[in-house]
Amino acid sequence: MAVLGLSTGFSVPALAQSAQAPAAAAHVRTVDAPPVYGRATYLLDASTGAVRLDDAGARRMPIASLTKVMTAYVVLKQAKLTDTVTITAADVRYANDNGGTSADLEPGDRVQIKDLLYGLLLPSGADAAHAMARTYGPGVDGFVAKMNDTARQLGLKDTHYVNPDGLPMPGGDGYSTAQDQARLAAAALRDKTFAKVTSTQRYSIGATATHGAHTWTNTNEMLDLPGALGVKTGFTQAAGFCLTFAADRQGHRLIGVILGEDVSSRRFSTAESLLDWAADNPAPQRNPAA
Repeated sequence: MAVLGLSTGFSVPALAQSAQAPAAAAHVRTVDAPPVYGRATYLLDASTGAVRLDDAGARRMPIASLTKVMTAYVVLKQAKLTDTVTITAADVRYANDNGGTSADLEPGDRVQIKDLLYGLLLPSGADAAHAMARTYGPGVDGFVAKMNDTARQLGLKDTHYVNPDGLPMPGGDGYSTAQDQARLAAAALRDKTFAKVTSTQRYSIGATATHGAHTWTNTNEMLDLPGALGVKTGFTQAAGFCLTFAADRQGHRLIGVILGEDVSSRRFSTAESLLDWAADNPAPQRNPAA
């Protein structure tokens, strides 16, 4: 697989590297690491494959709207950015009736994928997720099957999706792990469009003959940090406050996941501390002969 480097002056390892099994304990460096408070936390140096911190990283948990990272990843694998998705009343009703966050789309809006991705990932629009899944499944169930197929292809053995948005389902929520979500983020961030969207603070589209005007603001509070790349926030009662975060620091791409935090703001301050610590205390390069 070709390696896609962003404009950071370095390349990220190919998928086979970042989706490999966890590093041996000798590669996990947690001495003097900042305290963590979520039910699971995982920090990966995607440039070397070194696991910097693993606190219950393999524990299966609901992940709320972190689910939409996979939704975007699957869509980007099969859609053209100029494709147009037509929003239906069912898409809007799904978000409203299930207590999901919304991109405030209207039935009849026809929005290009290059714009709809912002509605999906910045305000975490369940209406956008439903519309994309319905279009590219085809059908929501078909799309969820693609999400799970993709998880298996990426080696995410402790991940199962039940919908494209992470909302609770009567038959049971989906689940993943902090470790699997970090690996997924590493793969998704190789797509320049995905990285551009998740690192954008605010995005607007003007009214046209095909859709109304929309301005979407990112729910991620870390975008003013050096090298920040997003990635995604999430919350449900079952999942708690969740965060996938990433930044390019000193030639290293650092990717972390916090699941099950009780305090919304603390996930951001914890992530900032972890990024600073990992950048200031880089892990040694792996010995290929080891």
